Amino acid sequence: MSAESSSHSANTRAAYVRDWRHYAGWCRRRGLEPLPPDPRQIGLYLTTQAAPGGEDDAPALSATTIERRLAGLAWNFAQRGFSFDRGDSHVAEAIADIRRRARPPAAKEPVRAEDLLAMLGTLSHDLRGLRDRAILLIGFAGGLRRSEITGLDLRQGDSADGMGWVAIQEKSVLVTLAGPSGPRTIEIPRGPSERSCPVAALERWIRFSRIVRGPLFRRILRDGKTIGNERLNDRHVARLVKQTALAAGIRADLAEEARSARFAGQSLRAGNRRPRLPI
Repeated sequence: MSAESSSHSANTRAAYVRDWRHYAGWCRRRGLEPLPPDPRQIGLYLTTQAAPGGEDDAPALSATTIERRLAGLAWNFAQRGFSFDRGDSHVAEAIADIRRRARPPAAKEPVRAEDLLAMLGTLSHDLRGLRDRAILLIGFAGGLRRSEITGLDLRQGDSADGMGWVAIQEKSVLVTLAGPSGPRTIEIPRGPSERSCPVAALERWIRFSRIVRGPLFRRILRDGKTIGNERLNDRHVARLVKQTALAAGIRADLAEEARSARFAGQSLRAGNRRPRLPI
């Protein structure tokens, strides 16, 4: 097997593992059992993933993503020795309905450099604030997807579900992302201002969180001082961008509901493509 196909296979398996965890969690919260596979239950699960708002204010998934998630579930059922008919009427009808209702995703408002500075100003200086500053600055400077941000590990090979890792150097941080065609590395230079330097923000988070291996961005428990072991869900990035953009008063010319709909995790990537200020 070539290195490229091996990397693709490993990444696919990691995605399938995440699919199973999501489905099992969905079942647990509803008092349902994930095994044996129940086509009616799976059809309901797929339908809920296509509906916006749901748990944790999650956005609706695209038909393509939902079909890939279904493939992940089928793989997991097979690994556990269960047969599953993806053509069952309950599942097929759910997929057909999702495809019919599919709409192109709405364009999100780009976060500009001056917007980012204002958003950073809304964050506290506790552990959560340190973590979220690093997320916003690294995501913006690297033009990263929200899943790429939360998929980072501190070092290469730290975890089975990691999507990349970081290497801090004297003048920059190297962010290496795994992909189906092999890893790619993005160099993010240090900024001239300490308060908005992505590398400095990352260094502060690592130092005060005392993380030595594993997922880079993690949950912080209710006491505000304890760092969890679990990787932060990528929906946190979308919520973080939205909350800080609203708190900073960005696009105050719009009604509150319209403003809320304008910002999401992809706003960081969209903003990265615009000319940036020397922050």
